Amino acid sequence: MGQKVSPIGFRTGITRGWASRWFAPKSNYGEFLVEDWKIREFVENRLNRQPPYAGISSIEIERTREEVKVTLKTARPGLVIGPRGAEVEKLKEALEDLSDRRVNVNVLEITHPDLDAQLAAGAVAEQLKRRASFRRAIKQRCETIMQSGAKGVKIQISGRLGGAEMSRTVKTLLGSIPLHTLDADVDYGFAECFATYGALGVKVWIYRGKFGADDHSEKISRPGPSQHSRPPRRPQSGGGRPRGGPRPQATASPVTEQKPPETQTPKQDAPAGTTEEGK
Repeated sequence: MGQKVSPIGFRTGITRGWASRWFAPKSNYGEFLVEDWKIREFVENRLNRQPPYAGISSIEIERTREEVKVTLKTARPGLVIGPRGAEVEKLKEALEDLSDRRVNVNVLEITHPDLDAQLAAGAVAEQLKRRASFRRAIKQRCETIMQSGAKGVKIQISGRLGGAEMSRTVKTLLGSIPLHTLDADVDYGFAECFATYGALGVKVWIYRGKFGADDHSEKISRPGPSQHSRPPRRPQSGGGRPRGGPRPQATASPVTEQKPPETQTPKQDAPAGTTEEGK
């Protein structure tokens, strides 16, 4: 089941937010849904599928009564914004003509593009389109992702690899990818490569660690040994000081009344009888 469940859809609403955030009545829900799909397709075709590739990772849409807010997360914000914001204004006007609403476009930069699964899938698809070796492309991309700090990577390519007559699937896995763990931050990306001999599909899974696991582990492990080692262990080790007395008597009778006569008498008699007479 873990291989058939999308990590993004499996964690949406638990550890991930929704890509579209708005509420609408039944009469307008279908209209807004189709409008969101048109906006996403337009941005993808304009920025990701044409030669100055902007590297758009995700598109988030928010709606209010007055306007539509479109947030673009990209690895190359300069290409999206353009000189003095010229490209953003053109994109804004095009989206307003498409949706017949007032549109506000925000551009956010991705600080770690190597840890983004969608960007990694797009990079592998571009290498396959240039007729690069698919094994070398997968291996190099996995190594760069692991060097950037990921804990696990899996890349899978399906289709007529190398122009073969029959399609096949090749995958490479480094590290671990807990697909069923909701606390695990697993990013997923999918990209298509339309080659001359057919279409190739690229899927990427990147495991970036757990949400808040390091903070909780430090808080639990540091004070634990100091609390459990100092107070209880010393009285337990001191309880076995009277060597001659049997164990059941020490537990049944009070230990405090038997300890003083046994410990004090040998200390007082020994120096008085042995040391002074011997001298």
